[in-house]
Amino acid sequence: IPGSGHKYYLQFTTEDYKSGENAGSCIATVLYPKKKSPPVVNIKCVQTKDQKQIQEEDNRLYQKIRHQTKPIMGNNIPDSYGNIEPALEPAWALAVAGSSYIMWEKSTENVGYFMAQVKSVKQWIRKDDFIEFDYTVLLHEIPTQEIISCHMRLTWLPGHPLKVKYFCASENQGLEDSSGMESGSAAGILQETGANF
Repeated sequence: IPGSGHKYYLQFTTEDYKSGENAGSCIATVLYPKKKSPPVVNIKCVQTKDQKQIQEEDNRLYQKIRHQTKPIMGNNIPDSYGNIEPALEPAWALAVAGSSYIMWEKSTENVGYFMAQVKSVKQWIRKDDFIEFDYTVLLHEIPTQEIISCHMRLTWLPGHPLKVKYFCASENQGLEDSSGMESGSAAGILQETGANF
């Protein structure tokens, strides 16, 4: 588009990150503006799971996290052999969802990202119903092959948008905010004392 940037039209299928099953098909347009800003994405998806099934999966994940006897804490997820401890799978699932916001905002027409590993995760105990985690995630930058470390604060309650605040070590800019535009589902995929970002 003259003066605006390049626009792409995509058709693709999605899969459940855990089971690998087909999760639906999507069509999208992506505009990469000439100025340095996140791509403008318009997307429509037809899911193979109905909304009720997605909500049930979200609620199962949420209840699993809420009923932990101690806050979830961990390092190096997955480990060097690609394994994830079952107790850390809920934290991994939320890291996948939350880091997707960082990858979307940082991606450009020529540079993309994949989450390589959760270096550390710590759950904060809150007085309300939301769950909150601090993460350090490592993103693999393509095509440079650099590994970028990002600190991510994630807050979630089923039925609400996933809220993500982050700072990436390779950037000289301040704290960045991102908030989900959809139902806040973690399937597929406020401050407390001492929990200052």
